[in-house]
Amino acid sequence: MAYQMSRRLPAELEREIHTILEYARGYGLDFWDISFELLDHDELNEVAAYGGFPTRYPHWRWGMDFEQLHTSYAWGLSKIYELVINNDPCYAYLMKSNSMTDQKLVVAHVTGHADFFKNNAWFAKTNRKMVDQMANHGTRVRRYAERYGHDTVETFIDACLSLENLIDMHSAYIQRRRAQKSPDAEDSRPVPRKLRAKEYMDRYVNPPEFLEEQQRQLQEEIDRSKDFPEQPEQDVLLFLLEHAPLERWQRDVLAMIREEAYYFAPQAMTKIMNEGWASYWHSTLMTEKILTDAEVIDYADRHSGTMGTSPGRLNPYKLGIELFRDIEDRWNRGKFGKDYDDCDDMRLRREWNTHAGLGREKIFEVRKIYNDVTFVDTFLTPEFAFEQKMFTFEYSPQMGDYVIASREFESIKTKLLDSLTNWGNPVIFVESGNWENRGELYLRHRHDGQDLRLDHAQETLKNLQTLWNRPVHLETEVEKRPKLISFDGKKHSEKSL
Repeated sequence: MAYQMSRRLPAELEREIHTILEYARGYGLDFWDISFELLDHDELNEVAAYGGFPTRYPHWRWGMDFEQLHTSYAWGLSKIYELVINNDPCYAYLMKSNSMTDQKLVVAHVTGHADFFKNNAWFAKTNRKMVDQMANHGTRVRRYAERYGHDTVETFIDACLSLENLIDMHSAYIQRRRAQKSPDAEDSRPVPRKLRAKEYMDRYVNPPEFLEEQQRQLQEEIDRSKDFPEQPEQDVLLFLLEHAPLERWQRDVLAMIREEAYYFAPQAMTKIMNEGWASYWHSTLMTEKILTDAEVIDYADRHSGTMGTSPGRLNPYKLGIELFRDIEDRWNRGKFGKDYDDCDDMRLRREWNTHAGLGREKIFEVRKIYNDVTFVDTFLTPEFAFEQKMFTFEYSPQMGDYVIASREFESIKTKLLDSLTNWGNPVIFVESGNWENRGELYLRHRHDGQDLRLDHAQETLKNLQTLWNRPVHLETEVEKRPKLISFDGKKHSEKSL
């Protein structure tokens, strides 16, 4: 079965969907069943506000997102053309008011996303039944809101959401922690003192329950005096789940936020590749198989609008599709390997063609194993940057506008990779959960040349303190000088180190 529909679609659209999916499979795309939903603009904006899911837990954030989308659509500033969820089956949404050309383009685009979700290695650890899990999260949060009060639960969710990017996005694929010792390892357990007694009286003089309680208290004393974690941890949310003094419902809510953050992480890690792959295939399918003569102009208008660029913003659709096309062309012409790399004659490099014909095979391999950082690092070349007229830019207060800062390839590539590493967010590690033996939380910012915004850092510390319930500290650099910023629950403070 190629697709499912929970609402009846117009017969003509059904036929087009069936045809497009058959074409996509014919090109080698591999995806789960796709469930198409036909919605009006308000329904689609509502689903988009929920991150593409039919239902989420109640929170003001979704209402704010909906209002922004609704207003932008009403004023003609933006329009959602495609929305698809990484799930099995995939869920894709079509807007009722779209023309048939738009519907065809969206369906073709969706096949690329669905193939990417299923086959890219960075999605392998994601929950493929997340639609059901999101509904389950919503039910549990509503239950907590009824029990503890809506404002109480929503305020706690506010604090958790402000920390949702403090995860280790690679932890699902790499073992970070050292193997734990067996709980039966006698050398690591404290031994309580026993009173002397004959063997037959020992269980009465030294009751097992009493010894276990003594052992527990001794272990707690050791834990309180011990600094932890053993090594810095980037997954701050996991550390809070394991060590913060949270109530059971709070721990459950934080676990939900963390689970959802890890579900969305691969999408952030592969934005350029995912959109580029989907754009490559909608372009291929539309121009080679689907378009009628009467639809060419409308399609060209939609496609060119998607590929537009503007100062200060990276267009993942444009960069992604052009890189995939460049890879396909290079591998078709044999522009890879030692002989090509060693050639320093620019004329020969431009005209190089061994007729290898490996382009399509190569891009399928690339979509399987790379993420945005490795994709750009491996395949962005000086020739590509020159042909695409790439440059770095910065805002000039004197000009009152963005101006070109550099056309040097290394500068372009470095700035692009910096913006993609950890999604452009600061990298924060937990250094200590018992700083100076006071039970205070100590974090360190791995400085990459970009100073933290102190107002954002202070708000983050405030929310961290809400969960930790003791003073929290963050070590960073400000203007190349080490600084410690802190929040004790009442006031912020800073000091140079």
